[in-house]
Amino acid sequence: MKDLNDSSFADRLNTAAKAREAQLERVRAKARANEAGAAERNAARRAVADAREERRAAAAAAKLAEAERLKAQRAAEEEARLAAERAEVEARERKKEEERAKLAQILIDQKAARDARYAARKKRGGGK
Repeated sequence: MKDLNDSSFADRLNTAAKAREAQLERVRAKARANEAGAAERNAARRAVADAREERRAAAAAAKLAEAERLKAQRAAEEEARLAAERAEVEARERKKEEERAKLAQILIDQKAARDARYAARKKRGGGK
């Protein structure tokens, strides 16, 4: 079958090469046009990336500071809890000591009363 514009294989190859060259030239022209704005875009990208990195660093520092604050708070709470426990133990020991002293005093008073009754009985002469 004959081609409509009667072109040979070499003509078609030549036309295809010219089309590719024209397309390549259009891309190159666009690249040269964009090349002037590329430096500005790259600078803007760099600025955005730097700002992002600064925000990440600030967030990491804030997270670390918060962790340190929580750690200190937990340590203070633990110390307060231990102090309260120590105070409670001391109060129980004081109460036990007071109860022991009260019991000892009761026993001393009972013995004194018994001795007084014994002495009174002896004085009355009620013994053999």
